[in-house]
Amino acid sequence: MNRREFSRMVAGTAVAGILRSKALGQKAEERGAISAAAAELYRSALVLDGNCAPAGVTGELPMAQSGLDLNRNSGVSVIKLTMGGINSKLVDTVEEIAYFQRMIEVHPAYFLQVRVPGDMERAKRERKLGIIFSFESADMLEGNVERIDMFRDLGVRVMQLSYNRKSPFGAGVMEPDGGGLTALGKDAVKRMNTVGVAIDLSHANPQTTTDAIGTSTKPVIMTHGGCAAVHAHPRNKTDEQLRALTAKGGVFGIYDLPYLTASPKQPTVDDYMMHMEHALKVIGEEHVGVGSDASIEPFDTSAKGMAEFNKSEEQRQKAGLAAPEEDRPTYVVGLNIPRRVEVIADQLLKRGYPARTAEKVIGGNFVRVLSEIWAA
Repeated sequence: MNRREFSRMVAGTAVAGILRSKALGQKAEERGAISAAAAELYRSALVLDGNCAPAGVTGELPMAQSGLDLNRNSGVSVIKLTMGGINSKLVDTVEEIAYFQRMIEVHPAYFLQVRVPGDMERAKRERKLGIIFSFESADMLEGNVERIDMFRDLGVRVMQLSYNRKSPFGAGVMEPDGGGLTALGKDAVKRMNTVGVAIDLSHANPQTTTDAIGTSTKPVIMTHGGCAAVHAHPRNKTDEQLRALTAKGGVFGIYDLPYLTASPKQPTVDDYMMHMEHALKVIGEEHVGVGSDASIEPFDTSAKGMAEFNKSEEQRQKAGLAAPEEDRPTYVVGLNIPRRVEVIADQLLKRGYPARTAEKVIGGNFVRVLSEIWAA
């Protein structure tokens, strides 16, 4: 299997081991008892998942109706979708972008490419899944800042400067002593500011994070991560980093990955909410969001699904791309459902947060900051 095929198998999600469930339905016991207040809030809010993939993506078109229905019934209005996987080259990445553009063209009643701020509200209004194209690695730029303009014009509106390792622009979390922004990285940040591409520091190491925040003239974002104060892990962000992000006007999305807890525990909704509540306490309700780092489809926990996960995880380990404690399936118990963000909204209300806070967290904050960054 080549890299492009592998990327499509996981539909562009950040974690190559994510798998899609064969069963597209949602059992009532998995969803739990959602309060009427949370259900109404979820129905009326613009729900934006800061790192997610659409259901039913197989690389073939047209898509199965079951996948189309699952996307619509998820209640999610907008997702940020990773293109080019974690190390795809330019041509492969362009081909993947072309595939998703074709998918949107084939199913215009279900999907909408988000290119400008108004597209997010349009997706909600028209009951479509708005898709923001994004990059997690920088390999497809081939060390060329001018590529930012080309990909921006293809609709890529969010980019990272590195994945877990070093790139020509900066260093990732698995290179804690890998330095910060390079001279080329500073040029890239300035170019992204100029053309309206959001800078995502989810995988940036501490020095690259500090340098990028200091160099950028616009807010930066961390679309998917956890809080190091709750569980120390390279992929989780310190309070100092979160406050620096906030001072720049950015937003931090909490992910559904096992790095929320120490191995071997599979994290639960309560573990997830510990990170969410810590972030709300440290940086406030204007700067916290959801970035599940999963697909709308649930993770396949069957024996076959786990065997496939273990195989792909072995590939990541051999490639040196895996993070510590990457030894558990990529889901949170209680959130492994298409309407996981509704559960998060319900948890916030049940824990005493006002509806105003929940609405910001489940989409409003990312809509606001992206609109600001994309503005000319």
